[in-house]
Amino acid sequence: MSINGWNRTAWKAPRDLFGGGKILIGVVHLLPLPGAPLWDGDLARVLQRAASEARALHQGGAHGVIVENFGDAPFRAGPVAPETVAGMTLAVKAAAEAAPLPVGVNMLRNDAQAALAVAAVAGAAFIRVNVHYGVMAADEGVIEGQAYETVRQRRYLNAPVSLLADVLVKHAAPLGPQDLLLTAQETVRRGRADGLIISGPATGRPTANSDLSVVRRGLPGEFLLAGSGVDAANAAYALQNADGAIVGTSLKRDGVITNPIDPERVRRLAEIFRNWDAPRIPGFPPAPAHP
Repeated sequence: MSINGWNRTAWKAPRDLFGGGKILIGVVHLLPLPGAPLWDGDLARVLQRAASEARALHQGGAHGVIVENFGDAPFRAGPVAPETVAGMTLAVKAAAEAAPLPVGVNMLRNDAQAALAVAAVAGAAFIRVNVHYGVMAADEGVIEGQAYETVRQRRYLNAPVSLLADVLVKHAAPLGPQDLLLTAQETVRRGRADGLIISGPATGRPTANSDLSVVRRGLPGEFLLAGSGVDAANAAYALQNADGAIVGTSLKRDGVITNPIDPERVRRLAEIFRNWDAPRIPGFPPAPAHP
């Protein structure tokens, strides 16, 4: 099978990877890894927390897990340190062994090649790339997409890893005027991403339904996720246009991002995803796309 010019029989398209219905991917925000400013020297605790959170997501009914080196802030705009890659590999492996779910990697701030390497070694099924195609200005500096290198490295590694790419990612701004739909189209067609992520302006801030609608209408067949701010109050509306969501903050105890995952919050949100019924949502179905 040839996908975007890349042949690998073990690779699965995102919808096949996660199964049918609306998809809930929970985030495992890692404690600081070796070399980070708040690293406390206890790697066992990092790995135990990663495994525990992955189990909580699985038991609550999530369809996937994505592991982020969230505790390593401040991040750098480019390749991460070798000790970060080493720690991340162990953490992703711990999560994968704890939960029989597709596991992903997001190497903050934007080291897609390291994420691919970790995924290939630790057995992860997908990666999230914050800036895959294009250029964004962030707190860490100017972040340039490395689509050329990333898709070629995936082929070189022969890794059956799906590539989910943010479009105009949160915690960043374009350097000039940008057309959301055009950027999304080019991320798929020229950047050869396997799926798209649309987020709000920052972690925990809701993804605008209007943005999801624009991308869904312009790319009706593409895999599309809401990337931030989805909770029990707004999930039904986000899912009008998205195939699912990557959720972190609202799954934590008391909704505080630094707290552990609350299994009951996972169960409540997973139930909404599982029972989502489009005809019951006010204003659904949306108006037809313009030709």
